[in-house]
Order: sequence, then C-alpha cells, then structure tokens
Amino acid sequence: MSAVYEEVFVEARRVSASLLLLCVILGNMRRLPLFALFLTVLIDMIGVGILLPVLPQLFANPASPHYLLGSGTSAAEGYRLLGLLLAVFSLGQFLTAPIFGQLSDKIGRKKVLIWSLVATAFGYVLFAIGLALQNLPLLFFARGLSGLMSGNIVIAQAMIGDLSHGSDRAKNFGLIGAAFGLGFIVGPLLGGLLADPHTVSWFSAATPFWFAAILSVVNVVFVVTSLSETHTAPKRDTRLVIGQAAKNVFHAWRYVTLRPLFITNFLLTFGFMFYTSFIAVFLTYRFHYAEGDIGKYFAFVGVCIAVTQGVVTRLVAKRMPEERVLSWSLAAIGLFIAAVLIVPSSGYLYLNVPFLAVAVGLSMANMSALISKKAGPERQGEVMGLNGSVTSLAMLAPQLLAGFIAAAYSPTAPLYFAVLLTVGAGIYFVTSVSRKKEHET
Repeated sequence: MSAVYEEVFVEARRVSASLLLLCVILGNMRRLPLFALFLTVLIDMIGVGILLPVLPQLFANPASPHYLLGSGTSAAEGYRLLGLLLAVFSLGQFLTAPIFGQLSDKIGRKKVLIWSLVATAFGYVLFAIGLALQNLPLLFFARGLSGLMSGNIVIAQAMIGDLSHGSDRAKNFGLIGAAFGLGFIVGPLLGGLLADPHTVSWFSAATPFWFAAILSVVNVVFVVTSLSETHTAPKRDTRLVIGQAAKNVFHAWRYVTLRPLFITNFLLTFGFMFYTSFIAVFLTYRFHYAEGDIGKYFAFVGVCIAVTQGVVTRLVAKRMPEERVLSWSLAAIGLFIAAVLIVPSSGYLYLNVPFLAVAVGLSMANMSALISKKAGPERQGEVMGLNGSVTSLAMLAPQLLAGFIAAAYSPTAPLYFAVLLTVGAGIYFVTSVSRKKEHET
C-alpha cells in the first residue's frame, strides 16, 4: 500500500476515533430524545452536505480537475448525466420512503433507522471507489443505493411526531430543519476543503465520500447508544407492501382531508428542486464558482436556515398558526429565487439568502407540522410515508428534467421553472386550504 493511502487511513482513523468519543460522551442523552434525534439528523445531513460542492464539478465543469468526462464531451451531455445521477438518488428515495414508514410502524423506528444508516455508509464507499476507477455505472449504482436509504427521513419525521403534542409540533419539526441547516453549514465547507488538493496534497474528489462514509458509521454508533425508541406500541400485524410507492401517490390523492396539503407540498418540492438541483451549476456557469466557493455559499445558506428553523420558527409558532404562515411563505420562496436570476454580481446573492432561507425554513417546518397534525397520533408513520412518497416523486421529476432543460437552453432555465412552481404552490394553498379554513371558522 502506498504512503498516500496509509496517510488517508491514519487520518480516517483519527477522525472516526474523535467522533466515536463524542458519541460516547453524548451517550447519556436517552433522557433528551429530541436533542438526540436532532444530532442524529445533523450527522446524516453533514454527510449529504459534504457532496454538494463536488457533484457538479464532476459532470458540469470541464475546467475542474475533477471533471470525469472526456474533452470531447459537450456541456449539454454533462448536464444530462448530472440530472440523471441526481434523479437516480430521488428514485430510490421515492421507492423506499413508504416502506420505511411501514417498517417503522411495524417493528419500531430505531431498528429501521440503524440498518438504513449502515447501508448509507456502504453507498458512500462505493461512490468513492467509483470515482477512483472513473466507473460511471458504479457511480450510478452507488447513488441509487444511497437514494434507497435516504427514505429514512420519514422515520425521523415520525419520531418527531411521536414526541410532539399541540403547539409544540411546529417547533419540534423545526429541529429537523435546524439540523438540515447546520448540516449544510458544516457539510459544504468540509466538501470544498476535502476535495481540494491545495488543502492536503492527497485530497481528491473521492475524499469527501470517504469522510461521509465514516460519518454514517459514527451515526450508527450514536443511534445505537443514544437514541431511544419512540414508537412503544408497534403494530406487528401490519402487512408490509413492497410495491407501495406508486400506490401511495394515488392513496394520497384519495386522502380527502390531506389532499390539498399533499398537492401543496408536491408543488413546493417540485419547484424548489429545480432550484436546488442546478443552483451549483448556475453558480459555476454564471459566476465561475469552484468547489470552495460553492461550499461557502451553501454554508451561508445553512447558517440562515439553521437560524430560521432553530429561532425564527419557534418565535413565529407562538404567534401564528401553520396555515397563516404558509399563506405567505410559500410564494415568497419563488420571489426570492427570482431575485437570484437578476442579481448583477455574486456579492448580491448573499444579501438575498437570509430572506430565501426564512421563507424556505418556515414553509418546510409548518408544512410538515400541519400534515402531522392532520394525520393524528395513530397514523404518523403511515401519513409521513405517504408524504414521503409525494415528496420523493416531486423531487425525482425536476432533477431528471433539469438536466435536459439546461442542455436544451442554459443552466439558468431550471431556476425559471422553480419560480413559477413555488409561486403556484403559494397561490394554490391560499385558495384551497387557507381560505377554506377561514370559511369553516
């Protein structure tokens, strides 16, 4: 084994040992289940955030040293491949979100979460190997596996639902958003640094994926030692339906009391995913951002989302019901995405981020809280599984389409779709949910 690889393994052991020690220190947090769940989601999101600055450079930036495609490959082909790679991940999530919801109701949340995190670590390892070998089929397989495991977010949502009551529901769901935000602070910064050989000579595009695998293993240890089971009365007789994903979409449509919320969430996610899928490509195309620049941008976004979810959401929840918040926050997302398209220089992007983060953070937390509240305590896993299916379907199509839209027009085009759809989500919510509630009262 070369000296370079020996150094990699030495550093990996040091990092994992430090994080494992942190898990042991925090092992007494069984009495603080919300905080333990927050840290579980945080560690998982750091692993996801690490990848954000790297993936666009692999397929959409021929000037990057990490570019995987040949010099004769067109930019359009790179956009299409990136869109397909992102879509494979979301397809996996779409297929497994309802299964994780059913399993967590049947055998308990904690067991399912542990095994999904183990498989997530394996997916990161396979992706790192695929990069080292420059093997595109292996990269797609690895991202598909990670996507299959990413459906475990419905378990975290169900656990929050198990632990929440009354007015605390929106505040508690805000913790997941805060974990997302903090993950996007630390993750992208780490990803930009770990992929940059100027940081350490042996760093490469694969390094963030090795680190993400280590984080996932640490997360497994943390869940085992620090997170208590929240579903104390599992339904052992529940029949597991493997092919439930597509049926769930139709089931969600027939769920009359929740249908308007599912449709709103679909439109919101459908539109916002056009933005998130190609904002890094847009930054590279428009402002010539490299991995480090993208990492800093996402980190600032994460700071703003964390503040929103951890502070603003709690303050707003005391003063406004979920319906009232969503009646303006949804459309505001589209307006602030539109501002991204017209800023004259990259510096103005940072002025827009806090406003976009507040709109996104309030929308995500209050949408989840409202769906959870309408579901009732006995159907948290099922309804969150349905919502996970709707959300995953909404994530799948934009990522697939965005690559082809960018290839046909420009990397700016997907953001126009984001504006139209998120504003549309706000208009639909006001006309179908908010005003209807006002008439009922």
